[in-house]
Amino acid sequence: WMSSFVNTSFVVPGQVITSEAGFLRGHGTYYSNSTDDKTNEQQQLLVAAVAGNVSRVNKLISVNPNRSRYIGEVGDLVIGRICGVDMKRWKVEIAGQRDAVLQLSAVNLPGGVQRMRTYEDQLSMRTLFSENDLVSAEIQNINSEGIVSLHTRSFKYGKLENGQLIIVPCALVKRLPQHFVSLSPEVDVDVTLGKNGYIWITRTIPRVWKQQEEAAAGLGTSIGPGAQSGTPLAETAQNLQRRHTNTPLLKGERAQVVRIRNCISVLASRQLLIYPDSIKAMYTASLHLQPKDIMTVENIDSLVQKCGF
Repeated sequence: WMSSFVNTSFVVPGQVITSEAGFLRGHGTYYSNSTDDKTNEQQQLLVAAVAGNVSRVNKLISVNPNRSRYIGEVGDLVIGRICGVDMKRWKVEIAGQRDAVLQLSAVNLPGGVQRMRTYEDQLSMRTLFSENDLVSAEIQNINSEGIVSLHTRSFKYGKLENGQLIIVPCALVKRLPQHFVSLSPEVDVDVTLGKNGYIWITRTIPRVWKQQEEAAAGLGTSIGPGAQSGTPLAETAQNLQRRHTNTPLLKGERAQVVRIRNCISVLASRQLLIYPDSIKAMYTASLHLQPKDIMTVENIDSLVQKCGF
């Protein structure tokens, strides 16, 4: 970079990035006119509008803010909170510029039934999701006005219950091929890494539960010609989820969830990327501590050093 540029990659609002002409204004910057003290001539300055790191691509100058509202992309896994129930849709708060929309036609009906939504479905929308419920969903579309449309058509999405939510800056959640993460065999905890910075932590569904459901599904009897035996896969998944919701976490399971939550909080406090390997490394480094002691300042510094971050 040329001498007229700032000598650091981090800038604050109002700081001049460059006084040279010919550069294009990108996100997080604006032009400001000024008078040169030596030549008394007018010059155009490129100034930072937000605090963040300066990014240059050829002649385009931008500032990427360290903290900002979530800007979604199609296909992102997000976790949100239902903040309103309207006609044929829910409003979902996902820490974005505006609330996202979840249409009634974009959710699974009980039992995985595939049919047109009726007026009775509209009346019973709150039996699916009501205000303040936490849901996991995928971004289906973003229209020209920036309104995000979600869907929960897969059984891996839906209402989140019997776990703990932690909110971190969305920039710290690393983009991964799979954001549903099981930390076993190290620890029987499942983590859902919402790309919007909302992270859900809960226990892993016990294998014995799955075996019991599979055994029960295989014992189904067929009645009449053409009838199918066994329980449909959709119903089996919903049975497991219902059992998880109705079964309180044991003391040891709660301790594991809290430990993982505090490990993620340590990573976020030091602005470190959050992904499965970093969570596992922090978890392993913290095993000699009680979960409640992880968050002390002395232990945070020693854990970060121990992990080599």
